[in-house]
Amino acid sequence: QVILEESGGGLVQAGASLRLSCAASGRTFSSSNMAWFRQAPGKERELVSAILWSGGYREYADFAKGRFTISRDNDRNTGYLQMDSLQPEDTAVYYCTIGSIWKRWEYWGQGTQVTVSS
Repeated sequence: QVILEESGGGLVQAGASLRLSCAASGRTFSSSNMAWFRQAPGKERELVSAILWSGGYREYADFAKGRFTISRDNDRNTGYLQMDSLQPEDTAVYYCTIGSIWKRWEYWGQGTQVTVSS
């Protein structure tokens, strides 16, 4: 059984930073691609960023470029999303996901709430 557990969300003011973590167990994290998605109230879930299993390739949504950084530590079975210059429109539940094939996400965490006040 694969378990993904996100942490690091919270309530912050505009301009602040947060670092989300995704701890994985039950599967070889180091061989899995990983991504962060988010879902705001009344909106569809959208891709924030994705990273190849090796860390050698990263992809970002336009809104995340220059502000968010995805990374991973395969020795710790943990992925990260560093979010800087947060804005109220970044308010959403953030989910991590992993998969063995690029862009085919097989397992999901339960999400962590990020709320940015103006």
